Amino acid sequence: MTRLREVIEALERAYPTDLAESWDAVGLVCGDPEAAVQRVLFCVDPVEATVDEAVGFGAQLVVAHHPLLLRGVHGVPADDPKGRIVHRLIRSGIGLYCAHTNADSARQGVSDALAEAIGLTVTRPLVPHAEGAETGLGRIGELPEAEPFRDFVRRVAHNLPTTAWGVRGAGDPERPIRTVAVCGGAGDSYLATAAAAGVDAYVTADLRHHPAGEHLARADVPGTAVPALVDVAHWASEWPWCQQAADTVAAALPDTVEVLVSTRRTDPWTVHASAASDPGRALA
Repeated sequence: MTRLREVIEALERAYPTDLAESWDAVGLVCGDPEAAVQRVLFCVDPVEATVDEAVGFGAQLVVAHHPLLLRGVHGVPADDPKGRIVHRLIRSGIGLYCAHTNADSARQGVSDALAEAIGLTVTRPLVPHAEGAETGLGRIGELPEAEPFRDFVRRVAHNLPTTAWGVRGAGDPERPIRTVAVCGGAGDSYLATAAAAGVDAYVTADLRHHPAGEHLARADVPGTAVPALVDVAHWASEWPWCQQAADTVAAALPDTVEVLVSTRRTDPWTVHASAASDPGRALA
């Protein structure tokens, strides 16, 4: 019989908690370390939909990327959205473990899974913990051969789960793309780092109007090259990690634990509209 603590040990070998950022909240949120575990669900978000899925799967543990209780709380009443999740997990005999920025920085981690999903061979971290380190935030990798930016954007869209947000590209559609930086989750704070790395494109999530526009405007400075930008949904950029984490636990505890990767799309955006579908409303 496998204990919950054994699953945690496998996760923390792969995603050491000392790699987590100081502000983060990682580790066991609820559950008895000595409880028996036969089934584990892996997801990005610990929300009602994924708890439903865990209950339906008969899981004893949910492993989520995003923390449930990132900021300090003074209580978890059942009439509060997060408190309701805690109460339901406990009533259902399901533990919750969160691996967030420790999974972002580990090798293999969230950005490794994103890079692999879009066909990159990883060469180094985008933001290494130390000179020469394999751990750190983001990854830099290479495609097998260069391809036009428009095709690269399609590549990203084809290899990540579909969302209403979709995949957006900013740059010359014909620009050849070979070297690429990626950062799972919100990565616009590393725009300058990606530019300094000399990559052809940067793939991340939650890119904002002004930082993206100011980044691209630097291309007008003589002698300056900046990467083209690919903006994806936050949830989609991190979802490939779920399979990676599931494989990690399955390999560490073969024939004793059954794993399942959540298929619930927990990206909050549900509707997308574009003037392209109504040309009469498009601006000149």
